[in-house]
Amino acid sequence: MDSIHTILKKFWGYDSFRPLQEDIIKSVITGHDTLGLMPTGGGKSITFQVPAIALDGICIVITPLIALMKDQVDNLKDKGILAEAIYSGKSKNDITRILDNCILGDYKFLYVSPERLTTDNFLLKVKQMKVSMIAVDESHCISQWGYDFRPSYLKISDLRLYFPNVPVLALTATATPDVVRDIQEKLAFRPGANVYKKSFYRKNLAYVVKYTDDKLGMMTNILNKVPGTSVVYVRNREKTKEIAEYLKGKGIPADFYHAGLSNETKDLRQNAWKSGQCRVIVATNAFGMGIDKPDVRTVIHIDLPDSLEAYFQEAGRAGRDGEKAYAVLLYSDADGTKLKKRISDTYPDKDFIKIVYNSLFNYFQIAENEGLGLTYPFSIVNFCKIFHFNITQTESALELIQQAGYIELHEDTDNQSRFVFCVTRDDLYLYKTTDIEDNIMCTIMRCYSGVFCDYVYIDENYIAEYSGQTREIVYQTLVELRQKGIINYIPLKKEPCITIQRGRIDLKYFSIPKQVYEVRKAQFMNKINKVVDYATDKVHCRSRILLNYFGDDSSSDCGQCDNCLSRKKTPVNPQNHTFIRERIVQSLKAAGNTMDLNILLNQTTNIEETPLKQTLKWMLDNNELVININGEIELLEKN
Repeated sequence: MDSIHTILKKFWGYDSFRPLQEDIIKSVITGHDTLGLMPTGGGKSITFQVPAIALDGICIVITPLIALMKDQVDNLKDKGILAEAIYSGKSKNDITRILDNCILGDYKFLYVSPERLTTDNFLLKVKQMKVSMIAVDESHCISQWGYDFRPSYLKISDLRLYFPNVPVLALTATATPDVVRDIQEKLAFRPGANVYKKSFYRKNLAYVVKYTDDKLGMMTNILNKVPGTSVVYVRNREKTKEIAEYLKGKGIPADFYHAGLSNETKDLRQNAWKSGQCRVIVATNAFGMGIDKPDVRTVIHIDLPDSLEAYFQEAGRAGRDGEKAYAVLLYSDADGTKLKKRISDTYPDKDFIKIVYNSLFNYFQIAENEGLGLTYPFSIVNFCKIFHFNITQTESALELIQQAGYIELHEDTDNQSRFVFCVTRDDLYLYKTTDIEDNIMCTIMRCYSGVFCDYVYIDENYIAEYSGQTREIVYQTLVELRQKGIINYIPLKKEPCITIQRGRIDLKYFSIPKQVYEVRKAQFMNKINKVVDYATDKVHCRSRILLNYFGDDSSSDCGQCDNCLSRKKTPVNPQNHTFIRERIVQSLKAAGNTMDLNILLNQTTNIEETPLKQTLKWMLDNNELVININGEIELLEKN
């Protein structure tokens, strides 16, 4: 194993590995399937990059993060290590060239998205490669219990059929015990597999919940008190811009980021934030994955996330340099109600899902038993406008239809249009077409090969020049040919696409499996309740709540979260504190929410006076009680 230390020193300049890295690397090199649970910023990439260099062959790295692909490939190339990545935006020729290089050259890494695993071209080429290992990043996505389940991840185990003796390394920053078991099952881990888990405890990161109805004012106050880089997370795209403008109006350099921005704009804003030109980035959860900036001092959540997994992942982007940092959640009384509405938005009524399914095939004009394997550009805004659907619930319905196996949703960010014939060359002559249509189809057949077998990337400007038409005529003609069912044409545009995985069926046969709907809905409700419980808990150590959620029962109180600091002022152990607090609330409610202090003390004679007064003081400090103008103890209505 000395070679792995030589590799570490030669390419990364480190003399030793971080905790757990070496254990994972040794496990993989000796051929064991391995699951590594390492917190955000824990050095996950080293655990597959070092063994891949040590082993003979190429490592297939599966990740949904294009930003991570680009960043890691560039870094590897800078070190003189041959690496490539395939992601949306590359032409078919580029993809074929990359795959051929990985077959014939001395490449050590090929980064791909999980969706790529299902394409015929990739499967044909990868079988010819000498694969040394398979690394699966963000592996919690494969689990039905994960907070970011992606059906495409389920295809990864199919890749193992071609390489049964090749070790698989699965990596994630967050996983509950259920998810840990599910990852191993879905990736078909072999006997003798190893699971390595690094403690998620972050001694430099203080978790804080601030109860306020003035969230913008509280956010500004925090940013003014704690200097340095920050991320502010919100739920929707509109708020990112509004809050960024608000901060700039307060003299704080800020910008906004969400998935709807162009790739160029996202890169510019991300780089400005990473370089320090922009202090605060206000973003949706689209920001942060695969971005390594060590000196983030605060991560502020304006809105509640959907799960503690998501919160822990996003909050964990603060303080990766080991210096003091804060993860702050701003909470108001209405937040819990708003979050619980997410349940009906994410899991709409089954009858509505059925209507969306039927409308989708009407939208594409697909007849019964037709459509299998075809891909269509899809505008959800246009779709919802035509059928008068709520966008949020429609997005959720489409996601559930996808999970049930009827369709596949994917963002189409390719920089070229795509084209394929839907009929054979012989059948083409049976269709009645215009002279212009014949001219353009003949031009495409002359200029591009394989158009009857699979999608090819085309250039409308080139076709227009070659055929003597304008680009607009080429585009309109291709659209009309698509409507006639002769071709399938996906024009250049940044729009999602939908691939039909099962031909259209009669509605009486349409169903959403219990595992997809009822089971996952119950799990989603549980996750939301856990988030609300975390936000409203005013007693227990916040770090300990989070760590216990991920199966770490050995953790102790952090001593620096808002609850721990509050208990230092009120030295009553959590169990007694909770009991005493409940007794006080019960007594006050029975008396109409108001009571003289001496009467309250007399009614709780079975509780020692010192802890009782300490708890009363804590409740006053935390705005659960007030002393009214008559000098009586009064319970605030939220209790």
